[in-house]
Amino acid sequence: MNIREIFALNLRTMRNAKGLSQEELAHRADVHRTYVSSLERCVYSPTIDMVDSIAKILGVEAFELLVSKRLSSTRKTVKPNSEPSSDL
Repeated sequence: MNIREIFALNLRTMRNAKGLSQEELAHRADVHRTYVSSLERCVYSPTIDMVDSIAKILGVEAFELLVSKRLSSTRKTVKPNSEPSSDL
C-alpha cells in the first residue's frame, strides 16, 4: 500500500469511528464534500496542512493518518533490559 492509500484508508476508518459523514467532516475542514470523497478514493493527495487540519477534527495526531495500521501493529519494541517483543 502506498502512502496515499494508507491515508485514504485511515481517513475513512477514523471518520466513520467518529460517526462523521463526509459532509460533516468537509464542513468542519472548510472544504467541499467531494474533496473529502476524493481523498478517500485516492483521487487527490492532501497538503500537509490539510492532513493536520483533518487530524485535529478527528482528534488524532497527524502522523496517525499516515501510518499503516498493519505496519504499526507488527512493529517490535525493545524494553530496557529485555529482549525484543512483538506489540501483538
